[in-house]
Amino acid sequence: MTTAAEPATAPVPPDDRAASGERASTAAEPAQASWREVGLYLLERAGHALRRAAAVVRPIGWVLIAVAALLWIVGPWMGWREVTVAAVVVTVVLGLCLLFLVGRTTYDVTLDLTRTRVVVGERAVGALTLANSGGRAILPSRVVLPVGAGRGVFGVKHLAPGEEVEELFAIPTVKRAVLPVGPVSIVRGDPLGLFERVDSRDEPVDLYVHPRTVRFEGQSLGFVRDLEGMVSRELARDDIAFHALSEYQPGDDLRHVHWRSTARTGTIMVRTYEQTRRSHFVIGLSTNPAEYADEDELELAVSAAGSLGLRALRDSYKVDVRTQSGRLRTESQKHLLDSLSGVEPSRPKAGGTTALAGSIAAAAPAASVVVLACGSRVTAAELQAAISRLPLGSRVLAVVAALGQEPGRRRIGEADVITVGDLDQLAPSLRRVLA
Repeated sequence: MTTAAEPATAPVPPDDRAASGERASTAAEPAQASWREVGLYLLERAGHALRRAAAVVRPIGWVLIAVAALLWIVGPWMGWREVTVAAVVVTVVLGLCLLFLVGRTTYDVTLDLTRTRVVVGERAVGALTLANSGGRAILPSRVVLPVGAGRGVFGVKHLAPGEEVEELFAIPTVKRAVLPVGPVSIVRGDPLGLFERVDSRDEPVDLYVHPRTVRFEGQSLGFVRDLEGMVSRELARDDIAFHALSEYQPGDDLRHVHWRSTARTGTIMVRTYEQTRRSHFVIGLSTNPAEYADEDELELAVSAAGSLGLRALRDSYKVDVRTQSGRLRTESQKHLLDSLSGVEPSRPKAGGTTALAGSIAAAAPAASVVVLACGSRVTAAELQAAISRLPLGSRVLAVVAALGQEPGRRRIGEADVITVGDLDQLAPSLRRVLA
């Protein structure tokens, strides 16, 4: 009796078995990693969808959803038919309100401000144009236009394809500020206010509310900025105002060699000059709220600083305006007023007028005129300490904003100090100082 021989199986060495298992696990790792990435991607998309869905529910909507869920649990569990009927009614109401969100709100939005720069008290007028450029009608909706911390709401009627509507608006300005206008939001919601879908359109536009300023004529503060400037006692190797001859030093410009004196003395002689100073008009505006009686007094100081800065720019001076927060842009009158529109009260740790004077001395040691604008709570001793820190040789004027007080003038050291209780008092007070 013969039996079929079983096929021989070659034994696998232990090392080969380990290697084959290692290859199998290595091949499985990329598959597991890809499935993990797919799972994370799906979770992320699901979370994004849930967040978008939850964003359309208003607080009262969440309350009704919670009430409906509670009624659906209590009614069948307790066997109360009335509770179950109430659950059905609430659910139907929620479903009907959701239908109001269905539809497109793809308006073409155009926001046009006729003036992006106004003075405090003026109205900024603009227009909001919404057009339906699609092939289907758009149901009535609301348009929300944020203006700073507030907002305006417009009701938009049913728009047929190709139809457009224009809404005019006016923004009253009662305070100096930089107000972002927009972005425009299209709001679609139900009559009960349970759900609301908001789509943002367009980009915000900055509205600059400039401080009030006054224009005054007559002699201005500072040196006249002419060709030769204001001659100082410091000598330089290259300038305009000739002073004397001196021996040549390595590095001197050979163009300034005086050849006739060189031939007569046998030593190379060069011209030396007196340095000329071009008017550097520096305004230090203190924004420490502790130095002012109220916000209106700070606004008076800002208006005074702006008025002086505008006059200096009209006189073609180099103007530098500094606060505790740093230097403001003053390349032009527009830049100056725009910067002053955004000036905010500083923190107490930034210091007051004395600290501001120290920073001015460090940043502008060659300033020809320095104006300090501060509030009524700054004492005479503090003003004297601030004036003593300013650059030597500069002409100093201090403007104290004291809302409602009578104008006054005094001297502290080498500085003129004027007190103004109203912006209209600034020009007469300056004329008395310059007389």
